Amino acid sequence: MNIDELKQKPVAMMTGEELSFLIDSRMATWATEIASLSQKRIYYGIEGIAQIFGCSVPTANRIKKSGVIDDAITQIDRQIVIDGNLALELAKKAGTIKVKGDNKAHEV
Repeated sequence: MNIDELKQKPVAMMTGEELSFLIDSRMATWATEIASLSQKRIYYGIEGIAQIFGCSVPTANRIKKSGVIDDAITQIDRQIVIDGNLALELAKKAGTIKVKGDNKAHEV
């Protein structure tokens, strides 16, 4: 069965098998989209940076100002959105921010 052909066919003209196939294929697509979204850790604001690194808000502000995690930050006007996984990865690479479970640590 071709999905594109089934999408063009009226539902009243479909057999039960065709309708079931169309619904199952769409549900599989949704499941993969939801799985990819659930793996991404998104945080907001300076408080979000503090949550990622387990530090105080003033320390989170210094981390943001240091520029180490700039690639993980998207800022529109005053709203800050942080990709948590990328921020941790960048901090580990830079080696200047203490990350839990990491023995090497330096002061920001």
